[in-house]
Amino acid sequence: MKDTDKSRRVYGRGQGFLAMLGMTILMAVSPALAQVASHQQTAITPAAQPTIGQPTMAANAAPAAASTASASLSPVKPVMNKPVVRINGTELTDRDLLREMMTIFPYARQHNGFPKGEEEKIRSGALKMIEFEELAYQEALRRGMTIPPAKLQKAEADFRAQFPTQEMFDQYLKEEVKGSRLLLRKQIRRSLLIDAFLKQEVTNKSKVTVADARGFYDKNPQIFRYPESFAIQTISIVPSDKATDAAKNDAKKRAEDAWEKAKATKSYEEFGLLAEKVSEDDFHVNMGDHKAIEREKLPTEIVEAADKMQPGQVSELMQLGSFYTFFRLNAHTPAGKFTFEQVKDKLMQNMQRSKSEQLRAGLDKKLRQNAKVQEL
Repeated sequence: MKDTDKSRRVYGRGQGFLAMLGMTILMAVSPALAQVASHQQTAITPAAQPTIGQPTMAANAAPAAASTASASLSPVKPVMNKPVVRINGTELTDRDLLREMMTIFPYARQHNGFPKGEEEKIRSGALKMIEFEELAYQEALRRGMTIPPAKLQKAEADFRAQFPTQEMFDQYLKEEVKGSRLLLRKQIRRSLLIDAFLKQEVTNKSKVTVADARGFYDKNPQIFRYPESFAIQTISIVPSDKATDAAKNDAKKRAEDAWEKAKATKSYEEFGLLAEKVSEDDFHVNMGDHKAIEREKLPTEIVEAADKMQPGQVSELMQLGSFYTFFRLNAHTPAGKFTFEQVKDKLMQNMQRSKSEQLRAGLDKKLRQNAKVQEL
């Protein structure tokens, strides 16, 4: 193993306890992923404009766009108003589908394309979403649900207010609803009916009480335990694999100089600024900070030193393989268990999200049972 590889292994990035806990809880209370894609937009949202009304879905299915911005993209295909699915005789077009795809992957507007490796997944998720919302709309109509005139009027005003100029609003009307305010009103009403239906069938039924959360907490104590950990900052000097003896001696001298300066630092910030300036490990760009790392994930030399230190102290200079390193101990957290009060809010949020996903998936299945859905 190369010394640089060992450096990365030795100082693998740790995670915050509560962040890890949130993911653990979510996996524990959500045994199956919902089959319906989720997001916050409604079906009539104008491109690059905020949504109107209340959000119809929870935001948890959009791809991680930032990392794909520079990836190979497939250009956005021109809209032909071609039907893509027929639901009980009602057709939805490629315009509806593209709008939904851009909701799932909003970076497509900026880059005029979707990542090639993800485009089909985005399209499939968007198609399932517009199908689900149309089924929800049709069911709301079947039940005779209505929108109060005052609420519809306010939604229309709120929607218009999203456009900075009359020209932009008129352009939207022309491109999206053939210039018809009547058709726009119909779409706004459709969106509000979907929201009202989902509130009745999903949101109201997915509420989680403190008692519910407490019951889950008491029945699953293992989820809320956390291991012993150390929060550290490091400074490392890493000579290359092919370094000459002179270069290795120079590395040792630089490490000793850095160590002397580090011992004179009085705070996290001072040590961190020094790390950014002189350290050669992967964490120098983050003030040398590794956050909290579990005891068993640290090398023996680091653990043995940390066991003898108090928070705020700087370790001795040590050599691990061919590189030199030392660290500042910021915190030593013994193994323990989060109290209910510490996790209550996060637990309730995750339980409600899980319950909502399960209800939504069940609702989607139920709505499709007697529906005729033809993907074209």
